[in-house]
Amino acid sequence: MASPLAAIFGPKAMLIDEYAGSGGDALPFYFRKAKIGPLIGKRTWGGLVGGLAGYPRLMDGGFVAAPAVGFYNPGGSWEVENIGVAPDIEVEQDPKLIREGHDPQLEKAVEVLMEQLRENPPKKYARPPFPTYR
Repeated sequence: MASPLAAIFGPKAMLIDEYAGSGGDALPFYFRKAKIGPLIGKRTWGGLVGGLAGYPRLMDGGFVAAPAVGFYNPGGSWEVENIGVAPDIEVEQDPKLIREGHDPQLEKAVEVLMEQLRENPPKKYARPPFPTYR
């Protein structure tokens, strides 16, 4: 049996789209940085600046928030905010295909990953003979 039991062996891809922001911007950024696999879909919307808390309440119960945190890379430049994360393979979600029961981004990811599996099949490990203890 493989260990760890919950490992996902083989190639990986991440689907992204223009509706993903905040963590949906950060996770693809880190996925790419870690070189886990291709990003497939559309550029994320680029909303990775936030205001966490601590803003005073207004008299009517509402509140006003302002950006208080940002995201920059170790090289010292701002990342993602107002830019988003671009896919490695751009795939439009065609409404006609979706109505017909297709998911163009998912189908492209499956195509890419199946090709990677053909090119780099998983290793097969043979169990060694049981040891003889004396």
